[in-house]
Amino acid sequence: MDRWEEDPVPMREECKHFESRTYAGGETVRKCNLDLAPEAPWRCPENCSAYARRLVDVDWQHGTLVTPPTPSEPVGEGIAELLDEAEDIVNSAGPTILAEFEAEQRRAKGPLGRLRRRFRRD
Repeated sequence: MDRWEEDPVPMREECKHFESRTYAGGETVRKCNLDLAPEAPWRCPENCSAYARRLVDVDWQHGTLVTPPTPSEPVGEGIAELLDEAEDIVNSAGPTILAEFEAEQRRAKGPLGRLRRRFRRD
């Protein structure tokens, strides 16, 4: 059975591969670090082969808040496919953004880099 065809269960927050992070703007990301939950943040596959209960929180930084509740699940079919498509779009933009950043870093370190920084137009 393919991992995508397994019956889903709610996200297992006690799994060592589950991660929840809240950003300063209030947006929260709930995900499986192994990308094995195609319907994250709502569900995990029921018989996930990578499920392992978190035993120890060594060297973790804990905030003052608990994991926020799971957002409401969208109504409709093909949610996992839509999320996969969105992930593909984000992943396809990554190399371009990285190349632009590296080119900027090379320009800044070049022989005229200090002059450019000093006389840059804002």
